[in-house]
Amino acid sequence: MPEPASAPEELAGPVDDVVQPFQLHHPRPPGARISGRLVRLGPLVDGALRRHAYPAPVAQLVAELLALAGGLAATLKFEGIFSLQTQSDGPITLMVADVTDAGGMRAYARFDAAKLAAALDEGGSGAPVPGLLGKGYLAFTVDQGPDTERYQSIVALEGDTLTSCAQSYFRQSQQLDTALILAAGQRPWGDEGAFRAAALILQRLPVGPHASEDALDPWREAMLLMATCGADELLDPALTPARLLLRLFHQMGVRVTPPRSLAFACRCSRARAEAVLQRLPLDELAAFKLDGRITVTCEFCSTTHSFEEAEIDAYHAH
Repeated sequence: MPEPASAPEELAGPVDDVVQPFQLHHPRPPGARISGRLVRLGPLVDGALRRHAYPAPVAQLVAELLALAGGLAATLKFEGIFSLQTQSDGPITLMVADVTDAGGMRAYARFDAAKLAAALDEGGSGAPVPGLLGKGYLAFTVDQGPDTERYQSIVALEGDTLTSCAQSYFRQSQQLDTALILAAGQRPWGDEGAFRAAALILQRLPVGPHASEDALDPWREAMLLMATCGADELLDPALTPARLLLRLFHQMGVRVTPPRSLAFACRCSRARAEAVLQRLPLDELAAFKLDGRITVTCEFCSTTHSFEEAEIDAYHAH
């Protein structure tokens, strides 16, 4: 798809691990406004996945969930943690991705290797939600700390893909018309086999009381243009987010605002692991001991913290 000529500075900016906000201001009719977010994940998502060595179908879904979490968090105003979680009865029983208001992201998954292999033999990756996740739910949570009420919305895992499940959430829970596409996978760009992920989200903002019915036309046009964007284009590191958006939506008057950086950031620590061990009674801790020591491994980043028996006993000496 050709793009119009533009000043180099308008097309510059970071390529990966970024959220690029933008707006579409269609010249007609007056009052039609569409807001969007483009999320591009490169080293962030590749590093997060390499910490676990997931099978490719699991890595694909975790990467999509990370991109979706980054995009949805960027549409909200919050101080704390936004998280997405799937819990289901299929081979992949749990996936979690979260992002802080500072842009720190992390994710992990739990799966049954034998059930996963059987599902893949049956072609389950062609429709990953029913084939690999099964029946369950997708939860959207905003946690702004102990002094605030946690917000959570839950929708059933309905549809073939995470995109269709998220669209179900928007239809049920959001007042704004929302459209999105997700892409993830390993591509022969840069380091061979490196994972990349992306999310493109559009939202139709409320129009003024005097806007005409024609205000829906730009929304339909934006969705048609959005549908022309394939996975290879979304993930191509040769295209900056600003250049990709200009290529897609230049005829609608796309305007980008300063991008926001994202980075892998796990909140685990030895002190947090100690706090967990201190809350458990000694008889329960004994079940976790191996050669007189307990090793705690973070499910998000795979960092391990080892505690000697003397340390553990000291926690309960008082």
